Amino acid sequence: MTTHATAPQSAAKTYDVRTHGCQMNVHDSERLAGLLETAGYVDVNSLPSGARPEAADVVVFNTCAVRENADNKLYGNLGQLRPAKTRNPDMQIAVGGCMAQKDRATIVQRAPWVDVVFGTNNIGSLPALLDRARHNKRAEVEILESLEVFPSTLPTRRDSAYAGWVSISVGCNNTCTFCIVPSLRGKEADRRPGDVLAEVEALVQQGVVEVTLLGQNVNTYGVEFGDRLAFGKLLRACGDIAGLERVRFTSPHPAAFTDDVITAMAETPNVMPSLHMPLQSGSDRVLKAMRRSYRSDKFLGIIDRVRAQIPDAAITTDIIVGFPGETEADFEETLRVVRESRFASAFTFQYSIRPGTPAATMPDQLPKAVVQERYERLLVVQEEISWAENRAVEGRDVEVLVATGEGRKDTETQRLSGRARDNRLVHFAVPDGAERPRPGDMVTVGVTYGAPHHLVADAALSGGSYAVRRTAGGDAWAALQDAPVPGKPGVSLGMPGVGRPTAPPAPSCG
Repeated sequence: MTTHATAPQSAAKTYDVRTHGCQMNVHDSERLAGLLETAGYVDVNSLPSGARPEAADVVVFNTCAVRENADNKLYGNLGQLRPAKTRNPDMQIAVGGCMAQKDRATIVQRAPWVDVVFGTNNIGSLPALLDRARHNKRAEVEILESLEVFPSTLPTRRDSAYAGWVSISVGCNNTCTFCIVPSLRGKEADRRPGDVLAEVEALVQQGVVEVTLLGQNVNTYGVEFGDRLAFGKLLRACGDIAGLERVRFTSPHPAAFTDDVITAMAETPNVMPSLHMPLQSGSDRVLKAMRRSYRSDKFLGIIDRVRAQIPDAAITTDIIVGFPGETEADFEETLRVVRESRFASAFTFQYSIRPGTPAATMPDQLPKAVVQERYERLLVVQEEISWAENRAVEGRDVEVLVATGEGRKDTETQRLSGRARDNRLVHFAVPDGAERPRPGDMVTVGVTYGAPHHLVADAALSGGSYAVRRTAGGDAWAALQDAPVPGKPGVSLGMPGVGRPTAPPAPSCG
């Protein structure tokens, strides 16, 4: 069930949720927005531009602790809000997410104008914490060490009418030495498959045509309730949901990635031929130091088996350059695996110390200049591969889910943008007089040029392919053009919980 907020009154308190970090944070921010709207707050972006206050009555930072300089970014943003807080003492500032979980004891010390600090495990507490801080006139800090309420049980206000995130698990049981996520989000907790599918079906009924299944390690899904094949089964079950056109997932882990998942992807038409498979390093020695429980041969074997069953799959990855102790020979191994894998694209990172991780205290931390030089060499290699892989798509027709916000230059180029089935970004031309697709609709277009980071599909301008297919997603987007924030859905009720099914009550003896 979805409800839409009534037109905001001048006295209504406004909110602004600002998100940094991964898809899990984006998903959590949708829940935070839903909670605040349910508590009577109004999205500041729903007000006419001339009627918006200098800053919202409540500003929430949903933070990341993984990205480089995450702490500097947070405190810089908090500092920018301090003058507004001084001018309006009733304004409230809240900090949540991974940085709040990590720096619980220091945020209010460094930024005493912050009102609320809450962790990754208790996002549902935000409205009550705001009320307490207002009543007690002091900062409220509440950090739980284990999950209080699974995020999907909370009200949500989705960012998109036609695409949705669905969490299947939270937390992680791995112990990678560079990663702080397990200590911030806790051990893995899995939702029951029936609850996941019920949420997907509810989203489809609201017009969603694409869902992305989320977990820190999706292919260990089911370990909590004793089914190691649960993720492949879940993908196949998504294939049985009428109206669901695209299914994606992120992120798997090479150590636990099994062939049944590859086969499920290949045999389920609405599971997209795209796969994000984090490599991190091509050196077996570095992988061992990272505590990544696979080696380069196993990784390349997964890539080969995916391509054998899904030849058109676009595979992406994550790579860390300059891990402590990485030698030139280790780095060359990474370049070798990158060349053999032929990734469509790669998220590349320079290693930097994350306090609280085992790698932070390892010997042989590399000089910045060495890390930078290797990073630049990796970018050159991957750019060449990405460009060649995209050039190979030239001349083909691709089906694109039209999206908002994907093409920053669409206005000046007079193109529209969206994602192909393999998740490549496509900018396409609309011929004069042709039907114009709406966000959420599908369009089939001919690719004319493959750039390193996107495809251009202008074939329709010279008589090539151009076909629009209107979808329930486009209908949902169109129906929301009169909403307070055009195209953005109202608040939906939460879904059922997490873990093992509740046991039936024991029989009574009377």
